[in-house]
Amino acid sequence: MFGGIDIGSRSTEFVLQEGGVVVHRAQLPTTFSPLEQCKRLLEGHSPEYLVATGYGRELIKTLDLPYSVGAITEIKAHALGAHALFPEAQTVLDIGGQDTKAILLNSKGGVVRFEMNDRCAAGTGKFLEHTANVFQVDIENFGPYALLGNQPPLINSMCTVFAETEATSLMAQGGRPEDIALALHKSVVRRTGSMLKRVGLAFPLVFSGGVANNACIRKLLHEEFGGAESICIAEEPDMCGAFGASLWAEVCFNA
Repeated sequence: MFGGIDIGSRSTEFVLQEGGVVVHRAQLPTTFSPLEQCKRLLEGHSPEYLVATGYGRELIKTLDLPYSVGAITEIKAHALGAHALFPEAQTVLDIGGQDTKAILLNSKGGVVRFEMNDRCAAGTGKFLEHTANVFQVDIENFGPYALLGNQPPLINSMCTVFAETEATSLMAQGGRPEDIALALHKSVVRRTGSMLKRVGLAFPLVFSGGVANNACIRKLLHEEFGGAESICIAEEPDMCGAFGASLWAEVCFNA
């Protein structure tokens, strides 16, 4: 078996696969002790080769493990994972905790070009989490809550702090909270849509990362880009990077 671990800013995912079939998967919050969380996820497992990706990918090399380890970028990991899950995919949109990635693929799943927003939380899971707090709604319920809106005002700012201020101001003016929540979600889709177009958006599009679990973002992307047939979402979209890393582990082992 071959392992992949995606050490992200908000959560860490671990996948074991054999012959391209996932045989084990697990997830934990990264917390302020990512190495301890990695140890918990890896405990009791001995892959033939392990590859790490994500913000903390180099940390894995500091652990004393009884098997070989390597590391790859999130861009490559998500490209590999998306291509394996959806071989016809041409573009990948990964919205994680603190960055957004738009990736154009070739027919073999290789990266043609990409764009990454990693210097600002705008349009990321952190942006949605922060603004959900304004409405006193759990992040898991923020998408369904936003879907209750029907007349969203225009949110001009994508800065997390300024967007919060704008949302608070709109509520003070009597705006329905659900409409404002929907407006915040629409602002995320506008920003990510621009990124996708800059890399050369082609369909099918794979939507991966933790934010792909958000029902409102999924609905808005479908409306923006032509329906469910154009957008592919895995059953567990936040596992895509770890799965891609596990596939690269098999390549490294057989090299």
